Amino acid sequence: MGRHTDASCRLCRREGAKLFLKGEKCYTEKCPYARRSYAPGQHGKLPIRASEYQIRLREKQKARRIYGLGERQFANYFDRAAKRRGATGEQLLQFLERRLDNVVYRLGFATSRQSARQMVRNGGVLVNGRRTNIPSFEVKSGDQVVIAPRMVKLAKASLEKFPDRVLPGWVALAGEVEGKVVTLPKRDDIDTSLAENLIVEYYSR
Repeated sequence: MGRHTDASCRLCRREGAKLFLKGEKCYTEKCPYARRSYAPGQHGKLPIRASEYQIRLREKQKARRIYGLGERQFANYFDRAAKRRGATGEQLLQFLERRLDNVVYRLGFATSRQSARQMVRNGGVLVNGRRTNIPSFEVKSGDQVVIAPRMVKLAKASLEKFPDRVLPGWVALAGEVEGKVVTLPKRDDIDTSLAENLIVEYYSR
């Protein structure tokens, strides 16, 4: 996956929504999107009449950027979701939510998905007692997610920054730096502001 090296906050401005890519900064007055919610560039303030295609493209791009995925990786998730029974959009979101880096973020052990991904890659997360350094690892119902000792300080700092964070219903804290996947996520459990039907329409065009 090609790494995005531009400022992350420009992505929020491009998509016209706060994507919470910078963790704690997104909740403060320093958030660039809060000060400049228009698109980046010299023509950012100009009104644009979006086409049907552009509306669907932007929704797909928003989803990619929220979860930090490349184009090919995201398309592969969609292909898998399309082959499963049930609503394709909901199946897609379920695949994205079940990624290990997202679960670490949802449990509050990291302030952003990017931080959670780095934590996983550095071997700081154990799933059912086994060290797992693959951010895309798919958790299952009943899996135990534990932070390795050398990452405990970082995880606790994240928890302290957001003491009032409400966990989604499909995960739960089972200890100081331990979490559990209670069940597979359903659409009502996913608070991501995405219109998944537009993503399905984009790939079905």
